[in-house]
Amino acid sequence: MKNLYRNNILILAAIVVFFISSCKKDGAEIADKTQVIPETKGIYMLCEGLMGIGNSAISYYDIATKTAVADYYKQVNNAELGETANDLEQYGSKMYCVVAGIQGKKESFLDIIDIKTCRSLKRISFNSATDGYIPRFVAFYKDKAYVSRYDGKVSRIDTASMAIDGEIMLSEGLEQLAVANGKLYVCNSSHPYYQNGGKNKVSVIDLATFTKTKDITVNNNPVRIQTADNGDLFVVCWNDYIINNNPSLDRISSVSDTKIASYGYDLGAIAINGSAAYVSKDIYSNPDIKALNTTNGAFSSSLITDGHTINIIYGLTINPFSKEVMVADANSYNGTAGTAYCVGTDGKVKFSFATGVLPQHAVFNYK
Repeated sequence: MKNLYRNNILILAAIVVFFISSCKKDGAEIADKTQVIPETKGIYMLCEGLMGIGNSAISYYDIATKTAVADYYKQVNNAELGETANDLEQYGSKMYCVVAGIQGKKESFLDIIDIKTCRSLKRISFNSATDGYIPRFVAFYKDKAYVSRYDGKVSRIDTASMAIDGEIMLSEGLEQLAVANGKLYVCNSSHPYYQNGGKNKVSVIDLATFTKTKDITVNNNPVRIQTADNGDLFVVCWNDYIINNNPSLDRISSVSDTKIASYGYDLGAIAINGSAAYVSKDIYSNPDIKALNTTNGAFSSSLITDGHTINIIYGLTINPFSKEVMVADANSYNGTAGTAYCVGTDGKVKFSFATGVLPQHAVFNYK
């Protein structure tokens, strides 16, 4: 009877696994719909590295053992990550690392990495015969990854085949991009290297047809954009101190595709996940991390309440599971190691760990 019971359990488990596997269409990943997450196992932290040195890294912290490896990517893959890594995002069972490179060199890639092991699955080149296209950020929608590039294009990548299957030309100097209401919103920065940029535009792409529908005028030099749970988009505009205007946080409605508000904030990083939203402000004078009210655009209390001081706030990432916030502290700009802090919902630092140079964005390895 025990053997019969055990065999029935094994058959039931096999049926469940088969059912979950059958729900995947053309390799589409639906882990967020089928898996239960009991806790966070570890944290990857992307480290940009110093420009021209080629010392970008992905650090990893194991929560159970309380151990950190500053260059975990190199340890696993026996290879350097590359030059000026700029973004690291999770989608399904993979994370997508944007390695921007620098002008004049063929060092631009999108590295697709298995989250459980940190092993590189494929590198997609973003290089011409003589130069790099300088990819900057990645966003996702319905089993497609979208990569913004400084040369003005957005590349669409199928997440199952891990191959580029479409491109659209916008304007030079593209920065962060975000999805809302079936549309892709792309920041057109005023990067000084490029002369044909939108400079004060957020381009809108209809993802069903992969065509541009309009440009939305915002403040000068939009560089960061995030989608709130109400469908509005918040755009960090840094200004470039050439045009006589001030930095701001602009707000776009994804219903009307118009700018509906502008707040006179001088911000560095922004992170929004559901109803949780945080920004770093006054990063050069009196740095602080504030909760952002996505309904009225107002600041509320500081994120950290236990007295911990962050030297250089270089990045913010909200853990979608726990709503804890990973704060990346660069410590300095001279090549020293950074520090990552995990801040709980009570405002207290739960733990911290040493990282590579210029840490900036986290991805979470769940059980």
